[in-house]
Amino acid sequence: MKSKKQIRVRRSTRTRMKIRELGADRLCIHRTPRHMYAQIISADGGKTLASASTLDADVKSAIKNSGNSDAATTVGKIIAEKSKAAGITTVAFDRSGFKYHGRVKALADAARENGLEF
Repeated sequence: MKSKKQIRVRRSTRTRMKIRELGADRLCIHRTPRHMYAQIISADGGKTLASASTLDADVKSAIKNSGNSDAATTVGKIIAEKSKAAGITTVAFDRSGFKYHGRVKALADAARENGLEF
């Protein structure tokens, strides 16, 4: 019987292979029970172009609890602003095998509303 982590990793591997075929920059997220992390990674996978997380000082000051949808929305807004400053407008969304609901969906919607296209 496969564990939840093994199933998530299998989903993420399949997604990353498809993104590699597309040759696009990717918005990669990671979710833990307490924090959300987001990075814009170059198409060759060798360089992080922008990053944001609930551990950043500007995010910590804006939120009270770092493990909820409000925190994810704030991280999505900040990653969109940083990517626009770096000249990136179009990315592929890599949810790292996490299901698209809750905090993952909140981060993606906030990034779209603030100018990222995926």
